[in-house]
Amino acid sequence: MLGRMSEILIADDHPLYRDALRRALNQAAPGTSLFEASTVPELLSLVEAHPEAELLLLDLHMPGARGFSALAHLRGQHPGLPVIVVSAHEEGSVARRALAHGAAGYIPKSSSADTIVDAIRHVREGEIWLPVAMGASTTPLQDDEAQIAARVAELTPQQFRVLAMIAEGLLNKQIAYELGVSEATVKAHMTAIMRKLGCNNRTQVALAASQLALDPNTALPLVDDEA
Repeated sequence: MLGRMSEILIADDHPLYRDALRRALNQAAPGTSLFEASTVPELLSLVEAHPEAELLLLDLHMPGARGFSALAHLRGQHPGLPVIVVSAHEEGSVARRALAHGAAGYIPKSSSADTIVDAIRHVREGEIWLPVAMGASTTPLQDDEAQIAARVAELTPQQFRVLAMIAEGLLNKQIAYELGVSEATVKAHMTAIMRKLGCNNRTQVALAASQLALDPNTALPLVDDEA
């Protein structure tokens, strides 16, 4: 009997960079089935549809992802899925935070094709990979960031979708429209999110989520939408 074909997931909203990752994967892992997403909601559905995927290449800046929130959620929900973060950020501190959140590798988007192939091969062999210039050590997370990451990891996929839309400033009625559910369902998700994050209101949820941003100072203010 033939073995199951290996599956690798690509999550990036830039078609040209997805193409570059496809080409690198075809070289590093020939014969592998590739599946793609361009938003976090698409990615969550993709991961659910391919539970035996062996690797995920994740862009930190996809729609629906704010900083390390998507990485923290995925590592909690799918701890057996290795994740390589791909990002335009060149700072070693960002790369080391990604590893501290559970990433198995970090690829700056300025990397050459050979470097991307090398990173993929090392992670598929069970190793941790960082560009030499970024150093090999991880940076321990601050206690507050570690705690909120652990709580975000406990959210269901639908709750995480709601959290991402809250972080983007959407109102309950807008979230309900995007998800195809009632406002009452969104409010029920909000109640569960507040309980899991240890928050009392929508603003506290936003502030908690901002601790996972690449730059917490860029967090967007939220509109109160209790009605």
